[in-house]
Amino acid sequence: MRRSRLTYACLSALLVLGGWTATGTGQATADDSPTKAPAKASPAPASEGLLQAMRRDLGLSKEQAEKRLSAERTATALVPKARKAAGSAYGGSWFDARSERLTVGVTEDASPATVRRVEATGAAVRTVEHTARELDRAKARIDRLDAPSGVSSWHVDPAAGTVVVNVVRGERADNDVRDFVSRARAAGPVTVRTVASAPATFAAGTVGGDPYYTGNVRCSIGFSVHGGFITAGHCGGVGQQVRGWDGSYIGNFQGSSFPDNDYAWVNVGSGWWTVPVVLGWGTVPDQLVRGSAEAPVGASICRSGSTTRWHCGRVLAKNETVNYAQGAVHQMTKTSVCAEGGDSGGSFISGDQAQGVTSGGWGNCSSGGETWFQPVNEILGRYGLTLHTA
Repeated sequence: MRRSRLTYACLSALLVLGGWTATGTGQATADDSPTKAPAKASPAPASEGLLQAMRRDLGLSKEQAEKRLSAERTATALVPKARKAAGSAYGGSWFDARSERLTVGVTEDASPATVRRVEATGAAVRTVEHTARELDRAKARIDRLDAPSGVSSWHVDPAAGTVVVNVVRGERADNDVRDFVSRARAAGPVTVRTVASAPATFAAGTVGGDPYYTGNVRCSIGFSVHGGFITAGHCGGVGQQVRGWDGSYIGNFQGSSFPDNDYAWVNVGSGWWTVPVVLGWGTVPDQLVRGSAEAPVGASICRSGSTTRWHCGRVLAKNETVNYAQGAVHQMTKTSVCAEGGDSGGSFISGDQAQGVTSGGWGNCSSGGETWFQPVNEILGRYGLTLHTA
């Protein structure tokens, strides 16, 4: 009986957060850069549960969902090639859901030969005013500012050619917010947008289910790595004990960072073991993890967590700085997927590729909202971990 419970516990622990999984090696060392191109993804058929989730959350038919996944796999593979082809004229890239193609921005001074090289990769080309490097430098200057609570987050929007600063609706007239926006505009091209409410992490008190626990905090497991699993940093500090869904001891936080980052990893032992799977919760079949190729902005993405289970949406922005009450967290990816308390640490997956672990957001899965995740390749590189893949 104990073994069967542990079997389920382990699957649950490593699936609890995932909905889709990945292809490629997903391996990283402490010297690996998060921007390195992962191994090429190998197509795998989408499960019926995944297609159903995309139909529910993205309004797609089964055929449209299958076509979208195929197009996104192609776009993901094109990103490093198109970036190399654009060279110094590169202005960023994103997935266009209408054309179902990768779009690459190139600056006005790009030579006709450069444009032809980008088009030869299969990507669409759009002329932009600023290079990706210029926009990243502007965002880095804003990262050095102290943000008041009325400023939600900021990120580079390559399609708009600007750094977007998100301000909480109702706080835009606040003096501290106005001062921050003024200083941000001095850093480079900035557009101000409003959001419904301030972001918050998705940890929760002990309420049962199939999560993991640190003290009276419940979070969700992200992805298996050799020797343990990765999750959100705000769920626990180094040395803290972790218990499974059945209350049994799993391991301890071996590394944790929050704020500034929001990631952590936990060693696994005491009868628990790792498997390259994410739990489908009966909504979708349990999914094998195959790698961690990074999906572009605009791609569809799904999340699994111990509270709200499976939900899908789109990648809205990358390298966004999120201003939580506890402090700013950098290099986050923003999505239109909803989440709630207890989903923190859970898996974000696009197609069959691991993307990252749930950090926080605003809203809920009744009225909608937005959620951020910390990219998986950054976590693997930071701790020298290897993603457990099938």
